[in-house]
Amino acid sequence: MAGVAVSAGTPIAIGTRSLWLLPAAVLLVGAGVLAEYLRWRYTRFRCTAERLETEFRFAAHTRKSLPRERIRTVDLTANPLHRAFGVAALSVGTGQQERLTLSPLARTDAEALRADLLHRRPEPSTSDGPLATLEPRWIRYAPISFVAPTLGLTAFGALFKVADWFGAGGGLLTWLLDLFGDLPLTTSILLLLVLAMVIGVAGALGVFAEMWWHYRLDREPGGTLRVRRGLLTTRSITLEERRLRGVELVEPLGARLAGAARVDAIATGMRQDHDDKTEAKTLLPAAPRATALDVAARVVGERVEEADLVPHPPAARGRRLRWALLTALVPVLVLVLLGVLLTDVLLVVAGGVAVVALPVAILLALDAYRGLGHGRHGRYLITRAGTVRRGTAVLARDGVIGWTVKQSVFQRRRGLATFTATTAAGTGAYAILDAGTGEGLEFAAAAVPGVLTPFLETSAPAEASRT
Repeated sequence: MAGVAVSAGTPIAIGTRSLWLLPAAVLLVGAGVLAEYLRWRYTRFRCTAERLETEFRFAAHTRKSLPRERIRTVDLTANPLHRAFGVAALSVGTGQQERLTLSPLARTDAEALRADLLHRRPEPSTSDGPLATLEPRWIRYAPISFVAPTLGLTAFGALFKVADWFGAGGGLLTWLLDLFGDLPLTTSILLLLVLAMVIGVAGALGVFAEMWWHYRLDREPGGTLRVRRGLLTTRSITLEERRLRGVELVEPLGARLAGAARVDAIATGMRQDHDDKTEAKTLLPAAPRATALDVAARVVGERVEEADLVPHPPAARGRRLRWALLTALVPVLVLVLLGVLLTDVLLVVAGGVAVVALPVAILLALDAYRGLGHGRHGRYLITRAGTVRRGTAVLARDGVIGWTVKQSVFQRRRGLATFTATTAAGTGAYAILDAGTGEGLEFAAAAVPGVLTPFLETSAPAEASRT
């Protein structure tokens, strides 16, 4: 509470040159300490053979209870303050919206309670044990994500925001430009962008280290996967394998060019279980692609070969090229129109944008087409799509509860359709984009027998009746 009060109140107090915030900060810290003391003093919990219960009894009486057979996740979090005092926060969930949090508990007690709540069978299996551990060289993939430029630009924005509080925003910009001496304005701006990127790269390295240092993925007795990670704030996230419906191999453009990928879980209840949706479902951070494929195979129990994927018709390539060219031409046409109406300078800018944007758009469209594919392997169906963010979903066929078939006017003219597998896990839907209509229908009907079959038309009965 003191940290929040100081960090938020100091710039405001300096900017307004007012001391009235000092008693307000003292009151805020005192109220927070009192509230936490009362919560700790009047909260009780107990774990029986059937239920986990918590009770808060002070001015109001609140009681929560979870049946133990419905408990699916037990996660531990310890920030630097928790670690200094040897405690941790324990969060228990059912895979839906029900959740109990015990904070803080002694670290040893939290670990013991976690093991007790997740105990499912008396003997470990031969497959239990570590599945992956962090290799420090993986940190090289952090700067090639979108996090680096975002952090760099955010740092500059925050710097100018603070300077603006003191009425020095313009002076700060002038000072930064003066650092480059008599260089042209355009060159100075480019150098500032380079500086922002350097700051962003350093920030991305720091974020990766904080989130993924000491990373370890284990399969534990009782049928759970456990991810442990964190440098300053340690986290322990569990996933019951009964909820697992597959994995997704995620390859953002930068990581793919560097030969890296990450592995996300496709599981029921992940969206309700965690506020930090992205990292809660991540089983493996950006790592060499061969490592990611190996971890994915060990998690799902089958080696999925992407070479067996069915390519999509050439008409799908044409659709991507048209959409990419349209996307690139819209800003160019807008700049041309403004140039005709306002100034010839915008016509030059439009030409520069066209020279850069059109080849990039064509390359991305061709890459997107090469990335399309779908197939079956054992008890899983596979779908792959995307270029800026390419995702390969390995989805258990018995986890598919329905198919959605969509066909626009333009798709119908070219014999294409989009087939979306509906599931209760992950994002809820995984699409096979622009597949051939006939081949896609046959694939969907064979991949999940009985779901799509009643809606398919066949010519055999009609021919037999005419005979």
